[in-house]
Parts: sequence; C-alpha cells; structure tokens
Amino acid sequence: MQANPIIWADYPDLDVIRVGDTYYMVSTTMHMMPGCVILRSYDLMNWETAAYVYETLDGTPAQRLQEEKQIYSQGMWAASLRYHEGRFYVVFVANDTRRTYLYTADTIEGPWEKRYIEGFYHDCSLLFDDDGRAYLTYGNTEIWLTELKPDLSGPRPGGLHRIIVREKEPAHLGYEGAHLYKIGGRYYVFLIHISESAGRRTQACYWADSLEGTFEGGEVFDDDMGYFNSGVAQGGIVDTPDGDWHAMLFQDHGAVGRIPVLVPLTFQEGRPVFATKAPVSLDLPSTRPEYVYKPLLGDDDFVYETDREGRVRLQDFWQWNHEPDDRHWSVTEKPGAYRIRTADVRPNLTFAVNTLTQRAFGPSCEAEVTLDGAALNDGDYAGIGFLIGTYGLIALTREDDRYYLSVTVREPEDDSIFGSLVDRRPGREIARVAVDGPTVRLRTIGEFEQNRDECRFAYRDGENWRELGEPHRMVYKLDHFMGCRLALFLYSTRQAGGAADFSAFRYRVGDSHESIKS
Repeated sequence: MQANPIIWADYPDLDVIRVGDTYYMVSTTMHMMPGCVILRSYDLMNWETAAYVYETLDGTPAQRLQEEKQIYSQGMWAASLRYHEGRFYVVFVANDTRRTYLYTADTIEGPWEKRYIEGFYHDCSLLFDDDGRAYLTYGNTEIWLTELKPDLSGPRPGGLHRIIVREKEPAHLGYEGAHLYKIGGRYYVFLIHISESAGRRTQACYWADSLEGTFEGGEVFDDDMGYFNSGVAQGGIVDTPDGDWHAMLFQDHGAVGRIPVLVPLTFQEGRPVFATKAPVSLDLPSTRPEYVYKPLLGDDDFVYETDREGRVRLQDFWQWNHEPDDRHWSVTEKPGAYRIRTADVRPNLTFAVNTLTQRAFGPSCEAEVTLDGAALNDGDYAGIGFLIGTYGLIALTREDDRYYLSVTVREPEDDSIFGSLVDRRPGREIARVAVDGPTVRLRTIGEFEQNRDECRFAYRDGENWRELGEPHRMVYKLDHFMGCRLALFLYSTRQAGGAADFSAFRYRVGDSHESIKS
C-alpha cells in the first residue's frame, strides 16, 4: 500500500496523461530553472523526473535576478500536457512575460521546440478534437473556450470563441484551473474554486454534448482529508490500461507547499462521480512491476564531467532559484565541489544568484553539506537553508579575517498567505558563534508534520553536532507561491569576488519529526 498524498513535496497544478503503459505528469515550477518539470510513472503512485521542458525561459533581467528585478510567484504556471498523433505538447503561460508558450517534442526527454501562442490564457487546457480542430479553455471566474489555428499559433479567425462556464455564487476564488477532455463523445471541463459557502478549495465539473452547447454540472468533490480545512482539488484525470479513472489533485500543506493527492472516480450515465473521500492509502497495479524509480531527491558528491559541448547537466533533483549565471558557478574547477563566485553585492538570500535547490519533503527532512569558505571576503555569507519568503539559514561569514557561523531568519508579520517579504531588507541574525577555520559541516532540519513548519540548524563540532539558534517557523505566502526549498547559497554584502565550495551533500527524509533526530 502507498500513502496518499502520494508525494509530500511541492508539485502543484498537475496535469497527467497516459501514453501506452506510461503515465506522465507536469507541474508548475515558477521561478525555478530548469523549468516545467515532467514526471514519469508506471503505477500513478511512484514517480521520477523524466524531463524539464526548458533549461531557461526568455533570459529577461527579472528571470536572471538582475537590475533588482525578480519573478518570484510568477514564471510558468499550470501547464497543459497532451500527446497527439505521436507528438507531445506542453502549453503554459508565464506571468512575468504575460505570454503563452507552446513546447513540442517527439519524445518526453526532448529536445523540446519552443513557440508562442498569440494571447494570454490563464490556467489553460489544450484539447485536440476528433475532427482535427484544436481548442484552449482558460480563465478565472469566466471560463472561455477559444479555437486555435491549425498550427496552434493563435486564435483561429472566425473560430469558436465563447464563455462556457461562469462563477455564479459568491467566491473567494472564482472558477479556474481548467482541464478539458472529450470522453465517450462528451466534453468535460474540470475546474476548482473556493466558494464562500465551502470556505476551501473544491473540485467542480461541467459537461456538454458539443462545444457549442450548454455546459451543465457543479461540485463533484469536496474533501480535506481531515487536514486543517485544506481542500483537495485542481488537476487532471487519467485512465489506466484497465479503464479505471483517477484524478491527480493537490492539497495545501503549509510551508512544504502544495502536494499531490490521487482520487479515484468513475463515469456514471456520462457524469464524473468521485470517491466520497480521498483514500489515505492506495494499492494500484503497475504496468512495469520490476521498474526501479530514480529518487526525486538525493545526495550529491558533485563529481561531474562535461559533455561534447563543454556543458554540465546536474542531477535532475536540482534546480536553480531563477536562471543561473553560468560564468560564476562550476562543478569542474574543483572536482567534488559545487563552487559559487559572486559577481556583485546582494542584500540577502532572496536575491542571491546561483542558489542551488531541492524540494523540501515531509513529514521531515534533513540535509548536510561541507562548506569550504577559505575564499570568502568579509561580509560574505555562504551556507545552507530553506528558501521561502520567511527563510531560515545557517551561513559561514567572515569579519576581520575571522570566521563565524550565523543563523539568520526572515520573520513574517502574520501567519496569513498574504504580504510580501521579497525585498532588499537583510534578515535578522538570531545566533552567531566563532569557528576555528573556514571549513565547516552544516546541517538543516525541516519539520512539517501537522503544519509545524519549523527549521533548525546545527554545525559539526568535533564528533558532536551543536544546534545554533532557536527553531524558526516558516510561513507559506503568495510572495513565493511555492513550498520551501533546501538551498545552497553564497551572497556578498560588501564586495564582489568571494567564493565558496560545497561538497558531500547528504539528504534524507524522516517518517516524522522525531525520526529525523537520530
């Protein structure tokens, strides 16, 4: 049996398809690069990274953290993944550029060809109809259906363009998150909203016998799995080779982010009927029972070789915060180390360039890394932490040629999802201790069970670990709109040119916050 939610990590806005015996699932990655992650599975329960659709998006100053600009909570959102006549299609919008992107590939691994679709289509879903015509459905509160040109480059002149569903009741969040399908000759659009009456995210569906007809329907699933009134909703549906249907939805889980939940459904008299409750565990058959999945997280000794073009591709559980500056990082200058150099002065972790991240995993997780800061300048900070608006970190810093460890945090004004901490203010140092030299072993622990959302920090002192500072509570806010990330970072607050080497990165997930302490 597999626990549900199936992945305790930030994979929101899911769309899922099956091609033969293989399931593919795409998720929002916003400001992380490479972006638009696609996962692969043979049983809908266990997943591995199959591909990223792009290495970088448009290379704007904001996407590169340049000119004091950034794309936190923006970037790519809510992709639609389709397979049609032997080709994969991914469509999404980027909220910083206000453009709609179309990527296509013959295989899921790529290469992916980039194009644009004229217009901006929020939370869009792509449908290829049986007659060869193609459509996007999209929107918020008013859900639109727009027919595309045959080459998908924009709206088809004189083509179908209409509102198919309107939000009619008072809502904190109107209908959005569209997923459009044609099943058994009938059209279905799955949506989410947060009505004032429900007070949480719920799943809705509307259906019609033709795209010109009236769509009827309403609520189809309302459950929080007993978890803080956090509704399970928004995502795609997929059938198994045996004809069983499942919805891949997500649930907000505090600072760790929005995590995938699998919910069975059936079609009865042409209407989708969801399970009354999301199951707490699942046991689904695999199309490849002997398959061994690559982990979604992992250790790294940073031993890499360049390819024929002189480039290095890191293991696929790593993503950079924003587009990296390839001139100022390396895993080959010092084999066995991830090296960062600073090119300019930065105020805090939020604006640090070449920050390397992995998703935090619940219910608890722990990461360790060895840091060599011999090339730090005074006022540099290098270390490990949790990247989120309300970040916490432990860093090696240098002052007057002496080395110190500092625990620095950014504290929220409240526990709501609102308010932005994306600014140039420095964090608050809550602890500092002198160390003998520039090489240290650092540890960070995240505890997420029951929305505990705390991080703690420690350093190696001889044979013992010593905690530094008090536990810091992270709060998920819309300023990042993303679950917290384990992060390796360096930033200079006084002069550019400092460097730091990270090695022997280790990462493990615990069953609870107690088990991670051993």
